[in-house]
Amino acid sequence: MIPLQDEAKVNLTAAVLVPPEEVWEPIQAARRVHDPQFLRWMPHITMAFPFVPETRLAEAAERLRPAVGGMAPFEIMLDGFGKFTHSERSVTLWVRPEPFALLAELQGRLQQAMPWCDDVARFFGGFTPHLSLGRFRSVEDAMRVADRLDWQPLKFRATEVALIARSGAPADPFRTVLTVPLGTGS
Repeated sequence: MIPLQDEAKVNLTAAVLVPPEEVWEPIQAARRVHDPQFLRWMPHITMAFPFVPETRLAEAAERLRPAVGGMAPFEIMLDGFGKFTHSERSVTLWVRPEPFALLAELQGRLQQAMPWCDDVARFFGGFTPHLSLGRFRSVEDAMRVADRLDWQPLKFRATEVALIARSGAPADPFRTVLTVPLGTGS
């Protein structure tokens, strides 16, 4: 078997933080209308994507366990909006998770354990924690929707990193395969 770091990354797996389902409703209400990936992805904050093939997720989990286990669980607040402008006619609206410093630390720990999985940190400005709400044809459209959402801050506790996968079939959604708990002291 080839070493994990030499395995080609795939866009069928990811390492993410998934909010508990009890806070999903306002997120999903926005995504249901505005996110073309609504059925494919659960609400999430991406820590690593693309990631290792599904057949290697258990090995990745073992590699991540000491890095993630050394960080205590923490509260996340989803409040305020941001946007990514991909092109003149493609904009993603997202809600901002805080605290930035702890999310960046967690992503950095994952990246330190698996340095070849650094795609989310390669963007201009580095890693930007976010939870996507939808895609739009213009910044104006995205901001108009943000103004109308009547968003109320959501709070949840980050207790684990989920390793998720999907088969690649067009209608196949991501599902949690394994979780790596925070705060185990490993």
